[in-house]
Amino acid sequence: MDPVEIRRRNLIPDDAFPHKTLSGPLFEAMSHHRCLDEITRMMDYEGLRKDQAMLRDRGVYRGIGLASMIEITNPSAMFYGVGGVRVSAQDGCTVKMEPGGGIVVLHGCGEQGQGTETIYAQIAADALGVPMDNVRLVTGDTEVTPYGGGTWASRGAGVGGEATWRAARALRENILALAALITQNQAGELDIVDGVVVDQASGEERITLSECGRIAYFRPDTLDNFQPELVVTRHFVPKQYPFCFTNGVVACHLEVDVDTGLIRPLKFWCVEDCGTVLNPQLVDEQIRGGIAHGLGPTLFEQCLYDERGQLLNGSLVDYLLPTTGEMPDVEIGHVATPTRESEIGAKGAGEAGTAGAPGAIMNALNDALAPFAVELTDMPFTPEKVLRALGKA
Repeated sequence: MDPVEIRRRNLIPDDAFPHKTLSGPLFEAMSHHRCLDEITRMMDYEGLRKDQAMLRDRGVYRGIGLASMIEITNPSAMFYGVGGVRVSAQDGCTVKMEPGGGIVVLHGCGEQGQGTETIYAQIAADALGVPMDNVRLVTGDTEVTPYGGGTWASRGAGVGGEATWRAARALRENILALAALITQNQAGELDIVDGVVVDQASGEERITLSECGRIAYFRPDTLDNFQPELVVTRHFVPKQYPFCFTNGVVACHLEVDVDTGLIRPLKFWCVEDCGTVLNPQLVDEQIRGGIAHGLGPTLFEQCLYDERGQLLNGSLVDYLLPTTGEMPDVEIGHVATPTRESEIGAKGAGEAGTAGAPGAIMNALNDALAPFAVELTDMPFTPEKVLRALGKA
């Protein structure tokens, strides 16, 4: 049976959620079938199968492999907390407006290269209605920022981002209440656009944020008994589900030289559902990096020891890693099923590529070698192992 058809028959239907598995985990909402349909469209699955058959007649062995996957993200306190492990599932964020109208975001979830600071600045700017250039980030300093769990387990956007959103929205309400008092309007009649408080109906400017800040900080005596609150802290922790599951499909197209055992990846595809995509470029590049990470142990990486247990390849001179020369193009698509546990609806995406890449590569390799009735399952799939399976080594 065709691998795509096997998945269509066995994957949980998209309309069967929430779904509790036989092993216990409760899935809120996923999109296995929509992801599968999208990836087969992107890769022209039927066309690749026709090319594969034609090339086999010429002695060229190419394989197509798919791997459906889920990724555990946004872990709740039901993960570490129930076991007594002192790892926080919550995150906190403080958002404040300075006297000049600038916005400062203080967050305990730090930057590790995944774009956390960009995401938080983007969320705060969108929630408040100010340009991103007006937002300054302070992250990682636990003596200054609110307490939180930090950077781990694909939770930065889904948990930390939600805390940022809630803090920024609360500050926005406080700013509009202040502006309404100053301009003698109702808060519901006002909006903030590009850092300026405007009339919601006409778009006409009413007051700048810098003027609001000047009055709040330096002339509060003009506000009667009104107390401006321009520093807001909010926390968020998932509560309904132990995890928020990201799902998707990774596909691999590769070619095997049956005379040398060399495996050449030709292209990867990934369709992933991480809920609301807050920043497409950051998400896509994390997935590409994840696929590269999955490619490494599948085809190259292996710790080798001698009979005394001495590591033989303990440096990058001897330990093989994939480089840009080994990585083919990676085409990425998305299906969005936002989580209802949060207002922004974001799930994690940091490990999505890695979760599916090894299975897709293995399935593609065995698909390429199907005419020889061999099957490899022991990673890494080295040329030596390929030749041994073919009876040539």
